[in-house]
Amino acid sequence: MPDLIVAMVDALGDFSAGRVIQPVRNVLEVGPTRAYFGVMPAAAVDEEGRGTMGAKLVTVYSGNHARGLPSHLATIILLDAETGALTALLDGRYITEARTAAVSAVSVDRMARTDARVLAIIGSGVQARSHLEAIRHVRAIDAVRVWSPNADHRARFAKEMTAECGIPVWSADDAASAVRDADIVVLATASPTPVVARDDIAAGTHICAVGACRPTQREMPGELVAAARLVVDSRAAAVVEAGDIVLPMADGTIPERHVLGELGEVLLGRCHARLHADDITIFKSLGLAVEDVVAARLAVERAEAAGLGQRITLQA
Repeated sequence: MPDLIVAMVDALGDFSAGRVIQPVRNVLEVGPTRAYFGVMPAAAVDEEGRGTMGAKLVTVYSGNHARGLPSHLATIILLDAETGALTALLDGRYITEARTAAVSAVSVDRMARTDARVLAIIGSGVQARSHLEAIRHVRAIDAVRVWSPNADHRARFAKEMTAECGIPVWSADDAASAVRDADIVVLATASPTPVVARDDIAAGTHICAVGACRPTQREMPGELVAAARLVVDSRAAAVVEAGDIVLPMADGTIPERHVLGELGEVLLGRCHARLHADDITIFKSLGLAVEDVVAARLAVERAEAAGLGQRITLQA
């Protein structure tokens, strides 16, 4: 995770500096349940043709849990930047959860107060776990509160993560009590409607909002977004894909200029996310294809060095 966080710093900076070719993801809604199918290509290639190129195919099928399958599935392909040839094929589910958390940790490192110690997590799935793992590498977290609708899930999360991380994790009775007076709040849910209220969030809090990836979904009310200093991963994507931004823009709660900039711009010194200790700051994450291909390249490099993976030859 520490190495992945460093890799994400570089990827975000390259993206905001214009050194990455990456369109807004192409999304299809499939079948009667309007399941999500996203195609995410990216190329980070220098003038000599060296670099990283590939794509992620990601699906979200809400009915998969009844089939014993994860709702979120992904496959990443890496291509040789000089020839276009296929170089690696990876399962993208773990890479997605790990790189998402690593990017959130970058936002915490650059946007949260330096004395932040209390972490609240809304959600108790894989993203909740990876975020706790990542954020404790950039802040000295000494208390964690978790809430999700399923009491058994959140109790199991609290027990297992307390043992795994050596940090006390408490299962809260509701979202409001979980986030009250927290220094850092992670919103990692599948909820299409707000899971916290404006008055639940204290001055000085930093929020990592990683759920609600469709323009009709939101984890935060518009008045909370309006009260905060807002940074995104991709400005172009955020104003068309992120319901947490699209919906309050549509009803006039915030103008488009309310988005201060991209996290990469914060890293490059072009945007200042936190001006005062009592600022509420929000990082709205949709996920960038360049994050996926850079994380996948790191995984492949580590696999090759350790003699892991399987070599295959594709023939016509």
